[in-house]
Amino acid sequence: MLYVVIVFLILAVLMYILLGGADFGAGILELTTPNRMKSKIRKRTYETIGPIWEANHMWLIITIVILFVGFPAIYSLLSIHLHIPLLLMLFGIIGRGTAFVFRHYDAVEDEMQRVYNWIFAYSSFVTPFFLGLIFGAAVGGSINPDAPDFLASYIWSWLNAFSVAVGLFTVMICGFLTAVFLVGEAKNDAERRFFVTRSRLFILATVLAGGIVFLAAELQNVPLVELLITEWVTLGILFLATLAMILLWLKLPTATKSFSRLLAGAVVTAILLAFGYHYFPDMVILQGGENLTLFNSAALGKPIETLAWALLIGSIFILPSLGYLLYSFQKEKAEY
Repeated sequence: MLYVVIVFLILAVLMYILLGGADFGAGILELTTPNRMKSKIRKRTYETIGPIWEANHMWLIITIVILFVGFPAIYSLLSIHLHIPLLLMLFGIIGRGTAFVFRHYDAVEDEMQRVYNWIFAYSSFVTPFFLGLIFGAAVGGSINPDAPDFLASYIWSWLNAFSVAVGLFTVMICGFLTAVFLVGEAKNDAERRFFVTRSRLFILATVLAGGIVFLAAELQNVPLVELLITEWVTLGILFLATLAMILLWLKLPTATKSFSRLLAGAVVTAILLAFGYHYFPDMVILQGGENLTLFNSAALGKPIETLAWALLIGSIFILPSLGYLLYSFQKEKAEY
C-alpha cells in the first residue's frame, strides 16, 4: 500500500504544477505584459483558468495530507526548517485568490482595482517562487537538523543560490504554461501573434532559468550535473523534453489549441519526471546526515494502509468530478 500512496503523492505534485502552474502563470504573464495589453490578458485568463482556479489547490491539500499522515518525519522537518518560505507561499495563495475574486466581481470601478491587480500579479509570482524554493531547499542539502543557531536553521536552509534558482525556474515554467494555453484563446490574428511571441519569450526564459539552476548547483556544490550525466534515463527524458519544446516553438503559430496545450504539458511533465527520477526516493537531502526518503520516513502499519484506501476511494469521486468540471466549462464557452 505504500506504493499506492507514493503514486498519489507524485500525481498530486504533478497536477498541482500543471494546473496550478497555469493558474499562477496568469498573473506572471500579466506582470510582464505592456499596459496596453493587460486588459486583454485579464479577459483571456478569466476564460482560460476559470475551470481550475478554484479546484487546483485541491492537489496541494492532497500533497500536504499525504505528507502529514504518511510521512510525518518529512512533514515535521520541512514545517520546522522551512516555515518562513512556507508561510510566504501561503500568504501568496491567499492574497492571489482574494484579489482575483475582488477585481473580477467588485461592481465599483475605482482605485481599489489597481490594488487588486497589483496583489494578484505579485502574489502570482511569489507563490510559485517559494514553492520552487522549498523544493530546492529540500533537495539541495542545505537543511541542517543540528544547526546551532537561528540563521543556520531557519534562514540559510533556504536562502541560498540553488534554492532561489529553482524558485525562479518554477516561475518561468508557470509563465510558459499560461502563455501557451492562451494562444488557443486568441480571438484574432493580432492576439494570436502576441501570445505566440510571449510563449516563445517564456520558452527562452525557462531554458535560461534552467541553466541558472545548473550553474547555482555547481557553485553550491550540489551534485546535480555529475549525477545527471551518468543517468541515461534522466538524460533521455530531458532530451525528449528539449525536442518537444523545439517542436512547440515551431508549431505554435498554426497548432491547434489541444495540440499546443498537450505539448506544453508534456514538456513540463518530462522535466518534473527527469528530476523526480534523479532524486527518487529521496525527499529531503540533509546537510551531512542521513537523507529522508519515501521509504525510511514512511509511517508504519495502519496509517499508510488507511491513507491508501482513502486516496483510492476518494479518487473515484474526485477525478470524475474534476473531469466534468473541465468539460462543463469548455461546453459553456463553446455555446457562448
